[in-house]
Amino acid sequence: MSANSWRQPTGDSDSDLPSDSGQAAPSADGTPGEGATAAIDESGRSARRFWSARRIPAALVALLSAAAVGLLLYDVVSVRAGRSAMRWRRRLAEELATRPLDDIWVIVGAAVAMALGLWLFLLAVTPGLRRLLPMRQPTGIPGAGEVRAGLDRRAAALVLRDRAMQVSGVRSARVDVGRRKVKAQARAHFRDLQEVRADLDATLEDAVTSLRLARQPTLTVRVRRPKG
Repeated sequence: MSANSWRQPTGDSDSDLPSDSGQAAPSADGTPGEGATAAIDESGRSARRFWSARRIPAALVALLSAAAVGLLLYDVVSVRAGRSAMRWRRRLAEELATRPLDDIWVIVGAAVAMALGLWLFLLAVTPGLRRLLPMRQPTGIPGAGEVRAGLDRRAAALVLRDRAMQVSGVRSARVDVGRRKVKAQARAHFRDLQEVRADLDATLEDAVTSLRLARQPTLTVRVRRPKG
C-alpha cells in the first residue's frame, strides 16, 4: 500500500528535513555533533523487516479450531455415554466413505483446504507490516544495535511531497513510497519542464537520502503541465 497525496501550494513552508544531508557540524568544543553518528553509518547494514503479530488471523484460527474440536469432543463423549452420534457426523462419515475422489465437491473442498493452508503458511513465514520501512542503525553508540527504528510509508510520502512543493515552478505534487521505489509526479505551471525536473530530482534525491532508510529506494520523477 503506497501513500498517495496531493497538495496545492499555500505559501512558503518550512522543510521537514534538513536540506544538507551531510555530516553534522561540530559543536563549540570541536566534538562531532549529535547527528554525526548517523552520518557515519553509510554502509546501510541490512536491517530486518518488522514482523507483524498476526493477532487477528491467529485469533480466528484459534477460535475456529477450538469450536470444531469442542464440538467433536462433545459428540464423542455423547456416543461414549450411550447416545447416538450427531447427524452431521454420521452424514460426514457416510459421504467420506461413499463419495469418489474425482467428485466435484471433493475437489472443491480439497482446493479450499489447500488455499487456507497456503494462506496460513504465508502468514507464518512473511514479516508483514509492509507500511513500515526499516531505518539504518547508527554505529559507534553502545547498545544501538538493540534499538530498531522504522518509518511509516505515508509519513515518508508526506515529507517528500512537502520537499517537492518547495521547488520553484511546482504547482502540485504526488509521491508514492514503496519498499524499493519512490515515484514522484509533479505539475509545473511555469519554468521549463527540464529545469523543474532537474531541480525536483536533486531535491528529492537529497530528501530520500536524509530519511536514512536501511535500503535506499530508487527514485523516479515525472513532471508535466496541468491540463487546460
